[in-house]
Amino acid sequence: MKRVVFDHNVPARLARLLKAFDITLARDRGWDQLSNGKLLEAAESSGYDVLLTGDKSIHEEQNMGHRRIGMVSMSANNWKIVRDYVPEIAEALHKCKPGQVLPVYCGDFLPAKFRKPEV
Repeated sequence: MKRVVFDHNVPARLARLLKAFDITLARDRGWDQLSNGKLLEAAESSGYDVLLTGDKSIHEEQNMGHRRIGMVSMSANNWKIVRDYVPEIAEALHKCKPGQVLPVYCGDFLPAKFRKPEV
């Protein structure tokens, strides 16, 4: 079973829907205050296979080529959006290999002030 750590910006409720994985929340390990690079190092040294994040820029900040951990980056991290993309997230988690970054399109989060009012 693949070991996955959820970045602090991933909705915790998502874990209940990804039963095929051994999931740990970064905050449960005391890693919720770690910077992106330090979080990757901590997860990698603890034997995790994949970091799931809603941080869209982390892959640009990190050189993953030498890593023994992979990363799946979601395009949104709002629960109301992400919950509709569970199959896509699960597929990316299954496919993700060490050193790899897989983006998952999960819709786009649009703050309420920019949404059109519903009629």
